[in-house]
Formats: sequence, structure tokens, C-alpha cells
Amino acid sequence: MREALFYEKLPHDTVRCNLCRHRCRIAPGMRGICRVRENRAGRLMSLVYGRVVAEHVDPVEKKPLFHVLPGTTSYSIATVGCNFRCRYCQNHTIAQYDPGPAANIPGQSATPEQIIEQALGNGCRSISYTYTEPTIFCEFALDCARLASAAGLKNIFVTNGYITTQALDAVAPFLDAANIDLKGFTDDFYRRVAGARLEEVLACIRDYRRREIWIEITTLVIPGENDSDEQLNGIAQFIADELGRDVPWHISRFFPQYRMMDREATPRASLARAVEAGRRAGLRFLYVGNLDGGRENTECPACSATVIRRAGFQMVDNRLVGGVCPECGAELAGIFT
Repeated sequence: MREALFYEKLPHDTVRCNLCRHRCRIAPGMRGICRVRENRAGRLMSLVYGRVVAEHVDPVEKKPLFHVLPGTTSYSIATVGCNFRCRYCQNHTIAQYDPGPAANIPGQSATPEQIIEQALGNGCRSISYTYTEPTIFCEFALDCARLASAAGLKNIFVTNGYITTQALDAVAPFLDAANIDLKGFTDDFYRRVAGARLEEVLACIRDYRRREIWIEITTLVIPGENDSDEQLNGIAQFIADELGRDVPWHISRFFPQYRMMDREATPRASLARAVEAGRRAGLRFLYVGNLDGGRENTECPACSATVIRRAGFQMVDNRLVGGVCPECGAELAGIFT
């Protein structure tokens, strides 16, 4: 347990958490929406500091990040907890975990120094804060990120995009890249399906971009929820207009899970419509995942040569030389060296 960062004290021992954009007002003895930040006699405490519930060596492509050190591995960690309530959460057993009043937090105790040692010992080039929501274990992630950066490792957030500007400013000097979910493009969708607000997500994504953190966007296309032309066109145009046409868009196929078992898997036609929306907006890098025969290769936007081939989130061939296309000499956007 560790005293939280990013909170303010209010009258009567109440506190306001300023870590994420919910900005929970928390009475003594109570917890925020994430369930892992608790007010103890007027002090906000992180219940998950150093309690690592998932720890794996993953291809960086699995994050998914296709323009960050392709073909390398990323040491991936998580604690329990999340500040969203996504009805289709694929990691709900840890993300939606409720520790109960006794604060029985699962996971293995780990120090930031041990995480860095494990990452280096496994030959990883980066550390990914992933599986759940890195924002809610920000204190631990921040301590790890400082050490990782000093050790020459990249730091990656795989996130829902709800961190406050204040907290992002603390993390940004050590954060190299992020894959951010843009789950839909209506406030109604975000409220019903994720328990959040669209405009706050868009503002957060803009914050990442302004701080020159490399970002890639992911959208899980769910039949009957966020697969309308209006929403797909809106996402594509937002990326093109406000983030830049070089920002990759990962379009992902939905499969029934958790509290959305009543839906069918995303039809291929819906994924194709998303790709077309990206093309109309002028996006240069469009990828389709969770689909056999999906769209995973990277093509040079200048000459259309295939410069990186992938299969199942694994790189199988990389023809880039320092991020430069070998055919025409165009430099691709990303972190390639």
C-alpha cells in the first residue's frame, strides 16, 4: 500500500482523486470507481502498489503497437482494477476485480527494481503497463518508468485514455508510446457500454498528442453498438484531423464475452467499412486484428511496398532500415530505432 499521488483534501476528511477524469469524490472508508484507491482517514491510498497480478513477455505487436520497435518483446505488467466498466472486457477477472472490504489484493509483491531486472533479463526492449488500466496503478507505473528510462528501456501504456492532464504531465517525461482505445464515437455508447464520457477521452487523446508521445489508436468494432458509418467515419476523421494521418488505426474484431454474450462476432463487412472510412479520411496506416487473414502488414505510404510482414501479432519480416523504406527512401512514422 502507498499513499496516492494526484489527490486533494476536502472538508470532513473527504478527498478528491485527480488521477483520472472521473475525479471521484471519496468519503472516509470508501473507494473510487476503480475500487483500488481508498480514503483512509483523509489520506488517499493506492491498494495495488507493487501487487503485480499479471507479468508476461509479449511481442510488442500484441499491444498492439506496429510502429514501435517491431519484432522486439515488451515486459508486460498489470495490477487488478480499472476505472471503466466495459461490458465486453476481455480481462474482466482482473480488471473488474472487487477486493471487498478487507482489501484482499491479489498478486505477487514486486518492486520497480525487480520489474526492470526482469525486463532486462528477458531481453525486452520495453515495459508495457497493460492488461488492466495503467492509470489506476500510476504510482507503481511511474516508479517503474523512471528506472526503465534510465536503463534504456521504452515505456508503453495500453490505456483507455482517461488520465487527467495533471497526472499525464508527471508520466509524460518517461512515456514513449501508448495504444489508446477509442471505443466509439458517441457519448451514449461510452456511457452505456464503458461508464465514461466521449469528450473526456478525446481531450485525453489530444493531451497525449500534444506531449509528442507516439500513439496508436484501437477500436473494437461491436455489431449494433459502434459499427455505424457515422461512428466509424467520426473516429477516422478525428484521427486524421486532430492526431495526424500517420497515426495508425487498429480496427479489431469483436467476439462475444463477459456481459455481451448476446452479440455475434463482427462481420467482415463491418471491418471492411471501417477500413474504407480510414481510407476516405486519408489515414496512411490501417490494420485489422482478431481476424484470420486480417490486415497486419505495414506498407510504405509513398510507394506501397510492403516493408513489414506480420502473422498473428508476430513480425515475420522487416525490410525497414532505420525506419526508412528500402524501395523509395521514404521515412515512416514511428519509433524504429
